[in-house]
Amino acid sequence: MLYQDTAIILAGGNSSRMGFDKQFLTIGKQTIVALQIEKLKEVFREIIVVTNQPEKYKDYDCKAVEDQWKGFGPLGGIHGGLVSSGSLYNYVIACDMPYIHLDYIRYMREIIRGWSRERDGLITRFGEWLEPFNGFYHRKLIPKMEQNMRKGQRKIHEVLKGSEILYIEEGIARQFSPGWEMFMNLNRVEDMERYGIGGR
Repeated sequence: MLYQDTAIILAGGNSSRMGFDKQFLTIGKQTIVALQIEKLKEVFREIIVVTNQPEKYKDYDCKAVEDQWKGFGPLGGIHGGLVSSGSLYNYVIACDMPYIHLDYIRYMREIIRGWSRERDGLITRFGEWLEPFNGFYHRKLIPKMEQNMRKGQRKIHEVLKGSEILYIEEGIARQFSPGWEMFMNLNRVEDMERYGIGGR
């Protein structure tokens, strides 16, 4: 098994705030997902896209999989990616996050390489708020995720609570992305217009 050579892109279903499926957002003539795959290939050997439409990715340089647990949102997506992964530690990002910072990813990978024992993940903290995407998750979280989903719990934060997570503080993350762009996600049409991004 690989150590930390897999990136998981969550390309979930329809967005109620957008009014269409965010996995088909485009910049120019390419979807954001295609651009993410292209960039992440510079760092990772394996790219997994978790999607409700895997047939749409047959021409992409990635492995496309569906959630095994339907209706659990991002938690189900992360679980589906981890189960399909060939790595112990897995980088996770959402399909509506257009700004990937490879130096920050490399920084996180170096932290993980320096650990003397395995932890459950590496996540950035914004004050008291956790940034669950643009972070790393260990496959050993799979049983805890399944346990939570059996109880009907949908929140990633409930899985992180009580897990052995190392948190990168905001001040360090801002040295890489002063304006916090690498954690920005597109939630509304106004966000798309501001950044010149189109929908399909």
